[in-house]
Amino acid sequence: MAELGNNAKVGLVTALNGALADTLALYMKTKNFHWHVAGPRFRDLHLMFDEQAAQLIGTVDAIGERVRKNDEYTLTSIGTIRSETRIKDQDDVTISADAMVAELRDDNRTLRKRLVEVKDAADEVGDNATSGIVDDWIDQCEERVWFLNQTTK
Repeated sequence: MAELGNNAKVGLVTALNGALADTLALYMKTKNFHWHVAGPRFRDLHLMFDEQAAQLIGTVDAIGERVRKNDEYTLTSIGTIRSETRIKDQDDVTISADAMVAELRDDNRTLRKRLVEVKDAADEVGDNATSGIVDDWIDQCEERVWFLNQTTK
């Protein structure tokens, strides 16, 4: 990758750290719903939420390493995740299974928007490695939205 100007690198790193915060927050929410889902679709949703959480946590290290490969720093704590995420907390463990599905679908849409921002920032600075890998993250996100959306029908 060519040497980036400071402003260009800041924009890319900010986008990556935002995606990292959203991914971590969405992972936690998805695990929360995995643990607390109840009702007649328990087994199917319990398993789907666990699969989706595993997919989310599987991207965390790659996102963080993209930041470090730009010689910058990643998020360091729950506090920094909270300050950077667009994913809203959900502490009500009694919400319905349908509400859980809808919330995760919408949150994955939010994450997708953030990932598109990463893609745009990477393309703007010519970071082909980040641009390429974020395509996979967007595709995974779109698949989660698809599965969750189909579950609401």
